[in-house]
This record gives sequence, structure tokens and C-alpha cells, in this order.
Amino acid sequence: MKRIVASIILAGAMAACGSQAAQPAPPGTGIQGMVQAGPTCPVERINSPCPPHPLAATVVVGAEVTRFHSGSDGRFKVNLRPGTYNLLGLMIGSSFLPRPIPTSVTVSAGAYTSVNVEYDSGIR
Repeated sequence: MKRIVASIILAGAMAACGSQAAQPAPPGTGIQGMVQAGPTCPVERINSPCPPHPLAATVVVGAEVTRFHSGSDGRFKVNLRPGTYNLLGLMIGSSFLPRPIPTSVTVSAGAYTSVNVEYDSGIR
């Protein structure tokens, strides 16, 4: 009898975990922004702009909550449930550079939170 009760409790707990993960993000809730690599100039000078370049990349959210691809212009928009997430771009090619820089973002219900996902180009 104890095994049956324990099995029912375990099954209920597992079902509850599964149903929460399967719920879609509410409409209009998530993150949006740019994936970019910088610096892009060997020596940055005053009054000589050297903005980061957009980057098409794959970004993993959390412990693989989801992953998404930015466009060739570096832009992305992803629906996510409210909460705090860690974002990390995947390595591009077999080279060490550009190196993805981890970032954290908090998503609030009913809004898209703006965030940039950065890659270090290695240029100094």
C-alpha cells in the first residue's frame, strides 16, 4: 500500500513538472534585442565611432529552456514565460573567437525585455 501511495505522489509530482514546462509563453511576453560582436577596430579613438557589428548566431536560454537564431542583421524576438534567464551565444565555427559573453535577463509578464547578447571579437 505504501508503494502505491508513493508511486501516485511521484507520478503526480512528475506530471505537475511536465505540465508547467509544456505551457506556452503568454503572448507579448519575452525578450528582444541584438546579437553583436565588438570591439571592431584595433584601436578605438575619441570621436571615431567603432560600433559593434551585428552577428547571426544561435543563443541558448537557461539550461536549454529554448534556443533561437538571430537574423543576419543580429536582431531577435523570442516569447518566454516571466522569470530570470541566463543567455549564452554558441561558439561560431571552430575558432576561439568571437567568444560569447554570458548575460542575465529578467522577463516580466506582458512585455518584451530588451537585451543585447554580446560576443567579444578579441580585438584590442
